[in-house]
Amino acid sequence: SFQESSYIEDSPNKNGVISLIFSLKEEVGALAKVLRTFEEKGINLTHIESRPSRLNKDEYEFFINLEGKNVPALDKIIKSLRSDIGATVHELSRTKKKDTVPWFPRSIQELDRFANQILSYGAELDADHPGFKDPLYRARRKEFADIAYNYRHGQPIPRVTYTEEEKKTWGTVFRELKTLYPTHACYEHNHVFPLLEKYCGYREDNIPQLEDISNFLQSCTGFRLRPVAGLLSSRDFLAGLAFRVFHSTQYIRHASKPMYTPEPDICHELLGHVPLFADPSFAQFSQEIGLASLGAPDDFIEKLATVYWFTVEFGLCKEGDALKAYGAGLLSSFGELQYCLSSKPEIQPLVLEKTSLQKYPVTEFQPVYYVAESFKDAKDKLRKFAETIPRPFSVRYNPYTQRIEVLDNAKQLKNLADTINSKELQICYLEFLK
Repeated sequence: SFQESSYIEDSPNKNGVISLIFSLKEEVGALAKVLRTFEEKGINLTHIESRPSRLNKDEYEFFINLEGKNVPALDKIIKSLRSDIGATVHELSRTKKKDTVPWFPRSIQELDRFANQILSYGAELDADHPGFKDPLYRARRKEFADIAYNYRHGQPIPRVTYTEEEKKTWGTVFRELKTLYPTHACYEHNHVFPLLEKYCGYREDNIPQLEDISNFLQSCTGFRLRPVAGLLSSRDFLAGLAFRVFHSTQYIRHASKPMYTPEPDICHELLGHVPLFADPSFAQFSQEIGLASLGAPDDFIEKLATVYWFTVEFGLCKEGDALKAYGAGLLSSFGELQYCLSSKPEIQPLVLEKTSLQKYPVTEFQPVYYVAESFKDAKDKLRKFAETIPRPFSVRYNPYTQRIEVLDNAKQLKNLADTINSKELQICYLEFLK
C-alpha cells in the first residue's frame, strides 16, 4: 500500500553498526577528546578513518563505525560534539524500523501522489472569503482547481485565458508593487524582474502563464512550477522544494479587494516567489529546506515550516547598511512591504534555533522579522540546523535522475564520493586552463 512503501532500505543495516562523519579543527588533542567521550559513554568504535577536510583547510574529517547498542548515550555524544566541541556531525546510518520514517517521495513523478491533497480553499471557499458569495468567482475557481487536479508531472501546464476583470485586478497589484521594488526589494529580485518582463510576459495588462515561467526558471536554476488547487500540508509542500518544484496557484484574488487575499494567489506566486527562484543561491537555499524535511518527524516539520515562513515568505536581508525584503509575502503585499522596513516591527538576526520556535500571525502584519546576512549564510545555517533532525539517514538530490538518494550504507557513500571526486577533477582542470 501507499504507506507500507513509505521507506525502502536499499541495503538493510543488519549488524546494528552506526556510521558517522564529523569534522574537527586541526589542534593538539582534539581527536583524543572525542574518543575519550565515546569511551566514557561505553560506545565501542569498530573502524575509524581520517583525511584533511575538502571544505575547510583548517579541519580534518573523520569517518567512524561504531556499535549501535547504546542509542541514548550515542544521541548525547552527538549533541555534545556539536555544542561543546563545535564539531560538524553527519549521521549516515542507523538500524531502522520502517514504520518510524514518514513517507516521502523518492522520484519527481511521485509528487503526483499528494498534489491534490489540499487542506483548504481550492474550489471551496470559507464564509469570510471575499469571493464566497460570488457564484461566478466560485465557478471560476472550480475551473482552476480542475486544471490542477488533472495535471501530471511532465505535461505542459495548461494555458489560461484570463478575463478582463482578472487582468485588471492583476494590473492594480502589479502597478502598485512595481513602484516599491527599486527601494524595498533585494538586489536579486530587482535583477531578475526585468528578465521576467522581457521573456515571460510580465506586464500590467497581462497575467503571465505558468508554463512560460516554469521553462524560464528551469533554464536559470532548474526550478519548475506545478499547478496546485490550494494549500498543501507543510510536509507535502516542502517535499516539492527538495525536487526544485514549486507548487503554484493559477487563480487570482477577488476583484472587490485587489490589495487583499486570505490565501496565496497568482499575484503572490508570480510577483513574490518567482523572481527569487531564478537566483542560484536562493534556489539552493529553498531546496535545502525541502531536503531537510524528507523523512523528518512531525515536530521538525513544524520547525522547518516556521523557518520557511520567516525566510522564504517574510525574510529580510542585509545589503550594505540597509535592509531589503526578499520574502514573497512581503514582495507581494503593498502594505506590508512598506511596513516591514519601517521602525514599527521588531527586527532580529536569523538564528534558526530561535526562529524555528517563533509564533506568528497569518492574517495580519508580522510583529517580528528575521534578517539574513546573505543567502549563503542562511543556507549554511540551515545545513547545520538540519543536522539536528533525528532521522536515520542523509539524503541528496540527483538532478540527472530527478530522484532522492537515501545515504545509509557504504555503497551509496562510495557512489557519492566518486561523484564529488569527479566534480573536483573538473574544477581542477578548469583552474589549470586559466
